[in-house]
Amino acid sequence: MRFLLLLFISYYYLNANAHIFVYHRFGDIKHASTNTTLKELEKEFKYFKDNGYEVVKLSKIVERINSKKEVPDNWVALTIDDSYKSFYENGLPIFKKYNYPFSLYVYVKATQQRYGDFMSWKEIKEASKYGEIGLHSYSHPHLTKISLDKVKQDTKKSLEIFEKNLGFKPKSYAYPYGEYNQKVQDLIKSFNFDYILNQNTGTVTKNSNVYDINRIALVGKVNLEQKLKYKTLDAQWIEPKEYPKNGILKKVKAKINPSIKEIKLYVTGYGWQNIKVKNGIIDKKLDLQLKKSRTRVILSTDYFTIANKIIIQDKK
Repeated sequence: MRFLLLLFISYYYLNANAHIFVYHRFGDIKHASTNTTLKELEKEFKYFKDNGYEVVKLSKIVERINSKKEVPDNWVALTIDDSYKSFYENGLPIFKKYNYPFSLYVYVKATQQRYGDFMSWKEIKEASKYGEIGLHSYSHPHLTKISLDKVKQDTKKSLEIFEKNLGFKPKSYAYPYGEYNQKVQDLIKSFNFDYILNQNTGTVTKNSNVYDINRIALVGKVNLEQKLKYKTLDAQWIEPKEYPKNGILKKVKAKINPSIKEIKLYVTGYGWQNIKVKNGIIDKKLDLQLKKSRTRVILSTDYFTIANKIIIQDKK
């Protein structure tokens, strides 16, 4: 009976979901925590091809969101953060082999100062023939740990150097480490990017916020079929809006579809619990001392259909 209820909810109340994935390094065994082997990359790309997925430009998905048109379930977009040299040398040939577009996010300081592990401006220009190029900050800071003035300075500097070397302004921005809060988001938006990317597990629908686009990390050996099961649960978050000043999460409150009578709640460090939903309102009193400065709060009907909120402790 519960299974049938979940099918009912999924069919009637969820929008079509596109999946956006993020990579970092390719074929670089020295950095296993951020690496995707070339064998694994080929396996993933073949899975997309053999199972009816269409790898599209990220900007094409954003166009759908802006026009409030359904984003097809079989659409996938691929992004690469940091512009490591291993993408140019190892990853790019495989992207070209499958004719898969991508969005590459440039860590400007690393390229400008010619760090050995990162792409040169010439290599980034060459890569731009095959994919979209976005901005990943100047100095790759934890944006919530520095002042807003420093965030502004970093973004301004990165834009100036980016445009000078590539000859165009980037249309999109990816948060370093995927970390942000509302103040950071508002400031980055003020630079007139068309869209901004986080690194929250979740999907993209016609109702997604283009300034808060979810991406799922693909690192190491992954169960791609499982990653593609994620769906978006439409939820209006009321509390928490931000990381509590005293580090104690007092309440989770959100509005979801009133047909849902029970939901699963996850808080980093405390696992899952089942809670009741009354007339579409989740209002759960808690008294949890948060264990991590980066805390994930998730609502889910089935562990895969999720609304995901990340709250990050500001600088002291």
